[in-house]
Amino acid sequence: MAAIRRSKQRDAIKAYLMSTTAHPTAEVVYENIKKDFPNISLGTVYRNLNFLVEHDEALRLDCGDGFDHFDGNTHPHNHFFCKSCGRIIDLKMDKIDHIDLIAAAGFDGRIDDHIIYFRGICKDCLEK
Repeated sequence: MAAIRRSKQRDAIKAYLMSTTAHPTAEVVYENIKKDFPNISLGTVYRNLNFLVEHDEALRLDCGDGFDHFDGNTHPHNHFFCKSCGRIIDLKMDKIDHIDLIAAAGFDGRIDDHIIYFRGICKDCLEK
């Protein structure tokens, strides 16, 4: 197997994802990365984001708005999607890993993990 070549652009994309909790789209990543790499293409950003996701260095989130969002925090955690403003928020909550055991109780296959998205209205939108 060939060694994976490091890239300054990929490192910058990963660093950007690690620096934000905003869960940006590829287009937002592109707008931020092209400040340091003015010749980078949106396609290169997409390829590098896909690489990071495939190598478990980033998460891809589908919150139903038609865009993939990316998260540099690959530790197990849950997300909240605001139906009003579209914001994606990391939830601070107790682990619910036991849900895999609950699901496995009525399932003949093997459950390796889960993805749970919570939806509703965020505090800022409720206060408006």
